Amino acid sequence: MWRVLTDPVMLPRLTPLLSRIDDLGEHWRWHMVQLAVLGVGIKPVFTERMTFTEGKRIEFTHSPPAGVTEWAGAEGHYALADAEPDADGSPATHLEISLTLDVDLPLSRLAAPVVTRTMRATMDATGDRFAANLLRHLHARER
Repeated sequence: MWRVLTDPVMLPRLTPLLSRIDDLGEHWRWHMVQLAVLGVGIKPVFTERMTFTEGKRIEFTHSPPAGVTEWAGAEGHYALADAEPDADGSPATHLEISLTLDVDLPLSRLAAPVVTRTMRATMDATGDRFAANLLRHLHARER
């Protein structure tokens, strides 16, 4: 699982809404697909500082290059821990994902409740699809 979560080529294949990741070393530039929010089309691109604790944790924090304004960014982590082995003795891993996505949109603040609900539903569906894609890729099952 660690190898998949640290692979900037594989992650977009498993993650809906993510078109590609540019590996810039300590930083990764995330390219999202075109999104429509209340009729406004956006295609977020943002730079994240990546911190890897081998086999245990991946942290990411929005860190745009000096002098560059990015209208979107993410904060969060992936945390991996050993889980109780399956009944047949197969090893298991617990994966915890925390993700907050911030996007500045050219919309009135009055639209905030609708935008928030729409984005929450979109992110929930994206998370569910990512989990299903990851399990399928790893030939694993959820417990």
